[in-house]
Amino acid sequence: MTYTLFYSPDSANVVVRMALEEIGASYEALEVDRRQQAQSSPAFLKFNPQGLLPVLVDPAQDEPLFETAAIVLHLADQHGVLKPLGAAARGRFLKWLFYLSNTLHADLRMLFYTERYASGPAAIAALQTRLHARVLGHLGLLEAELARHGGPWLLGDALSVCDLYLGACVRWSQLYPRGNALGAQAVSALPRVAGLMERLEQREAVRRAFAAEGIAPPLFLGPGYPAHAVV
Repeated sequence: MTYTLFYSPDSANVVVRMALEEIGASYEALEVDRRQQAQSSPAFLKFNPQGLLPVLVDPAQDEPLFETAAIVLHLADQHGVLKPLGAAARGRFLKWLFYLSNTLHADLRMLFYTERYASGPAAIAALQTRLHARVLGHLGLLEAELARHGGPWLLGDALSVCDLYLGACVRWSQLYPRGNALGAQAVSALPRVAGLMERLEQREAVRRAFAAEGIAPPLFLGPGYPAHAVV
């Protein structure tokens, strides 16, 4: 079975690509050129009527999958990896996955596209200031969770899709919005989160995923922009 991943460099699809590479799954990656607004084309809207990435086509499913957390949860369940084993840890897995998706990533997205939520320079600046504080609070909570159980990964001893999702969010927080990102110093002030980022960067599958999107190390601590990211 071969999956199809629709992507744009350094979009949320990189979370899915990291998962696919870690799993060792067969997949084809098709770039959606956001510079040409290809995500709004009738052809793409058939896959996701929101016009958003990522989209994963699983031949075993009756419809394409969208929403990052839904896709990586599906992959973890399908392949039985990148998630805790045993029913007792299921709730812990789900709560942190959806915290990353519905809270951290949601606030980051608002920060990246503040002009969609506020009008005028003063209102945009004020909202960005509040969102910076919220994102720092979210990262602080994750730092505390890592301290609580000792790591080395967000859910404990084993890598999960939560770590992949967190890595992407930490990366983006240092890059976007251009000119007003949190910067690397915000992450370096969180030693357990920074340590997780260092471990993640050493994984060959993770490096392959980013290389496929034209992104060179460093990936998570003081990262650089891809050649043609659209954010």
